[in-house]
Amino acid sequence: MRLYFTILLLFSGWVAVAQVDSAGVKKAMMRLDKALLEKDAAALNDVLHDEVSYGHSNGWVQTKQDILNDLKSGKLVYAKIVNNSVTMVSVKKKWATVSTNTNVEGMASEKSFQLLLHVWQVWTKTKQGWQLWTRQSVKLN
Repeated sequence: MRLYFTILLLFSGWVAVAQVDSAGVKKAMMRLDKALLEKDAAALNDVLHDEVSYGHSNGWVQTKQDILNDLKSGKLVYAKIVNNSVTMVSVKKKWATVSTNTNVEGMASEKSFQLLLHVWQVWTKTKQGWQLWTRQSVKLN
């Protein structure tokens, strides 16, 4: 009986840790969206991994420096980012994969856009917390 109780305690502790990691990833996702909407370069610098690959639905891929430069120049301006659904595909100790359907509105090179996207993200846990390592989106409409 003691062995059963010990196994149960270990398992429940593991489940609690997994839930905390999922919450951490969701919090990082919200920080990313907020930083993009508010043009917060400092927050973006924290939430984006130095080697991030940020792919858009039109095939355009940005580095971290590209994202920060475009934020400052106004080349890409987000007006609305709404995640309609978020699926934590996998959350491990150092990696998480997330799938979302997201409504995005804004301006790119002075042309407005309104898109429904399916977005795939890979997050990595670093000393700074959860950071976006790669992102790719495709248009749903």
